[in-house]
Amino acid sequence: METSQSKDPWTSPSPSPSPSPSSTAAGGDPGCDLVTVPARQGLEAVDILRRGAGDAVGPVLHDDGCGTLGFVVPAGTAAGWDLPGSTCTETDGRGLRLAPEPPVAGSDWLLPPGEADLATDPAVLRRALGEAARLIEAADSRR
Repeated sequence: METSQSKDPWTSPSPSPSPSPSSTAAGGDPGCDLVTVPARQGLEAVDILRRGAGDAVGPVLHDDGCGTLGFVVPAGTAAGWDLPGSTCTETDGRGLRLAPEPPVAGSDWLLPPGEADLATDPAVLRRALGEAARLIEAADSRR
């Protein structure tokens, strides 16, 4: 598995190819990558995405033990992902199955597959995570 992370908050990710509807990983599941962020920022981003136009958020995995949220994004996203404070893991369909049961012990779906889009658009997710980080920073500075 590969991860991609950057320290430059203003660098745009390289455009990632959109998976074709017929592209699938082993086992018949569509290939996907997973963007992992701290739970607080992820929950804010989910709220932002759900308030936006349309259903802009795909399945989201919550890992209680690590206090993180994982957003399912299209395969290929990890190659250009560079948002500080987050990691994008390339799964190539290995280890992450888009099934109702959580793929990892100690985790659960916040937004399960089937109740959400197939994957969250990486550009839309990047904007939502940036907005979430700014909201959290503003809230914390008022304390």
